[in-house]
Amino acid sequence: MALEHAILVSLLEKPGSGYELARRFERSIGYFWTATHQQIYRVLKRMENDGWVDARDVPQQGRPDKREYRVADLGRAALSSWLHDPIEPESVRHDLAVKIRGAAFDDPAALIREAERHRRAHRDRLTHYLAGQARDFTEPGAGPQEPPDAERELQHAVLRGGIAYERMMIGWLDDVLATLSRFGPDR
Repeated sequence: MALEHAILVSLLEKPGSGYELARRFERSIGYFWTATHQQIYRVLKRMENDGWVDARDVPQQGRPDKREYRVADLGRAALSSWLHDPIEPESVRHDLAVKIRGAAFDDPAALIREAERHRRAHRDRLTHYLAGQARDFTEPGAGPQEPPDAERELQHAVLRGGIAYERMMIGWLDDVLATLSRFGPDR
């Protein structure tokens, strides 16, 4: 996936400035596709030059004007084309997994702190995801029956995928930690 596609999705959800997009990447999209502020601004400029987004200056009180972007017809067409193109399933590239395999040739117990650190990071992200789910999504049948909302339901599907991934990683790291703890430096 190109950063352009992630930006198009975010702008279709809600038009915004480059700064606002960068904040969205930090809070939500960034858990699945990361980009720096500089990358976002550089790609926005290119997308504007290519006619994928339209920009307008928005006056602000007591602050410099901001440039707000929204998806243009060409951008919508580019996203639609990309959505219909097949993509290859992603391969896992996991540095910690390579370290764990390599630890067999050194001191496996030396990786315990690193595995614990990763487990804490995944636990923290899971906590964040669960809080977002509780805040933003109610269980089906919890309220009055409403017609399906594709944007909302698909956002929730992605969030549920993130929750499942974090739970899987925590379970795997629990297994790794149990395995590593069986080895001491003098095995």
